[in-house]
Amino acid sequence: MAATEMGTDTLGVLEDKIRRAAEVVAQLRKDRDAAVNGSRDTESLRKRVADLSDEVETLRAERELVRQRVGKLLEQIDALNAD
Repeated sequence: MAATEMGTDTLGVLEDKIRRAAEVVAQLRKDRDAAVNGSRDTESLRKRVADLSDEVETLRAERELVRQRVGKLLEQIDALNAD
């Protein structure tokens, strides 16, 4: 009977270890999935930042052109007033 108890006890310990291993695997999978989703979000945000940076540069260049044109118009107005 002692051998039966020992075998049952060993089986119980093995079941506990397998259960804990399954829990660890499940948690690792959740962590991996969260990391993958976070990576996708990060990549999406990086692309958005790059797009916005390009747009800012374009707007700055356009603003500079407008300043130059307004400056030329003001010079022409000043030339008309000077005459």
